[in-house]
Amino acid sequence: MFFHLSEAAGIEQLVPRIAQPGEEALVWAIDAEHLRNYLVPRDCPRVTFTAGPATTEADRARFMPSDAPVVAIESAWYTRLAQCRLYRYHLPPGPFTCLDAGAGYHVSRETVAPVHVDVIEHPLDLLLQQGVEVRLVPSLWALHDAVAASTLQFSMIRMRNAAPRDTTPRNPATSLR
Repeated sequence: MFFHLSEAAGIEQLVPRIAQPGEEALVWAIDAEHLRNYLVPRDCPRVTFTAGPATTEADRARFMPSDAPVVAIESAWYTRLAQCRLYRYHLPPGPFTCLDAGAGYHVSRETVAPVHVDVIEHPLDLLLQQGVEVRLVPSLWALHDAVAASTLQFSMIRMRNAAPRDTTPRNPATSLR
């Protein structure tokens, strides 16, 4: 089973659409294992990660002391997440092919009708019930860069909506505080 999460109720069919200019029109879906990465408002920037087969012990210790998957969002998005209602559309597996197993992305080139929909009244509660570590950070960029350079399995979603990078020059003597 695959899923599409939306803040919109009443979606009767998902029609292939172009995500970026020059790309193919597709219907995007997520598998059950990676559903946690989408239990936030659609436009919310986030850095999500978990340990994978190639993750080193050093990266586990640095990023995941509890071994729980992590969903990090900017603290400015907390209120919107806390008040968010999501609709989880269950999609038939037939028309989908795997695009990225590590991120759980599956795509269809044809229109897909949901077979069921349920409402998630409190996505934050569901994340916590699933044992996901939710991190609130003032800015995602330092985590983004560190995770991208690590051996973790990760997905960085809607980063175009993240607060701008802090480009203020830092004093090397205080930059690690």
